[in-house]
This record gives sequence, C-alpha cells and structure tokens, in this order.
Amino acid sequence: MLRTVRPDDRAAIGAYCADPEVTRYLPFPALDDDGLTTRMDRLVAGTAPSTTGEILALAVEHDGTLVGDLMLRLAAAHSPDSSPSIAELGWVFAPSYAGRGFATEAATALIDLAFTHYPLHRLMAQLDPRNLASSRLCERLGMTLEAHTREDYAERGGGWSDTAVYGLLRREWESRDSGS
Repeated sequence: MLRTVRPDDRAAIGAYCADPEVTRYLPFPALDDDGLTTRMDRLVAGTAPSTTGEILALAVEHDGTLVGDLMLRLAAAHSPDSSPSIAELGWVFAPSYAGRGFATEAATALIDLAFTHYPLHRLMAQLDPRNLASSRLCERLGMTLEAHTREDYAERGGGWSDTAVYGLLRREWESRDSGS
C-alpha cells in the first residue's frame, strides 16, 4: 500500500535511514536524530507538489509495516506553459524487505501516478552506479541508462563517485502494454 508519510513513521524510517549500508549510495549520510527530524519534516510535508523542487513523498506499507519510502521531485520546467515537465524518482527501502518486489511494485505505481497526474514528458533517476539494486530496479521499470558521468559527485569523507542517469519518456511508459 502507498500512502503519505506520517509523523508516526519516524521510528521505521529512522531505523533504515540510520543504517550506513542503506545510505551508502544515497545523497545523505546515515541519519542521526537531527538529520531524521529534517528528513521527516520534508517527507511529511511532501503531499501535493506543484512547482519545480517540490516533492511527493509516499510510504510503502506491507501488512501494516512500513518497508520503505518513495519520492517524486518535480525537477524542471521546459514546457511551453512553464509547468514541470521532468521529475526525478527516488527510493529507500529497509534491507530486511529487499528482494520481495516491494520496490518494483511501489515504483511502478508511482510512475503511473506521475504520468497520470502531471503533464510530465519524462522521469529520471540519478544514482551511484555501484548501487546495483537500484540499477536493476530502473531496468525493471523500463528505464534506459542514458548517461554515466565520471567523478561528478563528492563523496562523504573525501573522493569522488560517478552518477548513472536513467530516463523514461511518457510515450515509452504509455506504449509498454501495447507492444508498440
């Protein structure tokens, strides 16, 4: 089940976002209490994005347990009417629920929602290419690896990492069932 993130999700989100293995490839470190407060404030407020930079945050529940969260961020407005035409997808899941299809099912529903509710031309996901689970998820979603930029992201603790950019066009998503 997908639903908005609530303040009482703090313990569950805090549990997996405090794990350095979970956040190893994310743009934020393992969260302490202050970091979790900041993240929770943003997730709870992310209910109705309408302009560039705003997010929709959704909790993923299975049998009453929060197993992860998803984000859709309106990223750019290149359309003639200046409405957002590109959005970015992101996800974080508890490792104890990995490999059970929850991320694929939830991200598929979020993509459906994004293309149904917004006049988007494309969706994208940016990730560390060493994050093989997220790369495989992008591929299962029908996204195309469009770029691999080298050493463009400063790592925590020094050094540089690469970025993989996956994309999905509206017409590709709409034609997925018709075989055209």
